[in-house]
Amino acid sequence: MKIDKSLITGSTTMLVLTLLNAGDKYGYQMIKELEEQSDNTFSLNEGTLYPILHGLENDGMVESFMAVAENGRKRKYYRITKKGKKLLEDKKKEWEFFSSKVNKVIGGVTYVGA
Repeated sequence: MKIDKSLITGSTTMLVLTLLNAGDKYGYQMIKELEEQSDNTFSLNEGTLYPILHGLENDGMVESFMAVAENGRKRKYYRITKKGKKLLEDKKKEWEFFSSKVNKVIGGVTYVGA
């Protein structure tokens, strides 16, 4: 099922922080993991991901560093900070509240998918 981009836009910060909460990652790795973990429902391109990461970095939610990847190439990695973990916790609570109210309005019906 195709998801309206406006629904995804409001949750991208939470999704990116969740990926980083599991460990340090580089951009392309985050894109691939998000696709895999969402059964290809969420597919960010670099033009969407990097502005999110840069904004989070400017706000002190993540920090970047250079490291050598498994293939021997230098890559820019990102890690979540303590401040970012707090934001993630707040975003998850916000999402749980929001989704419970949406489900309440639509009768508690959840989409199972095909």
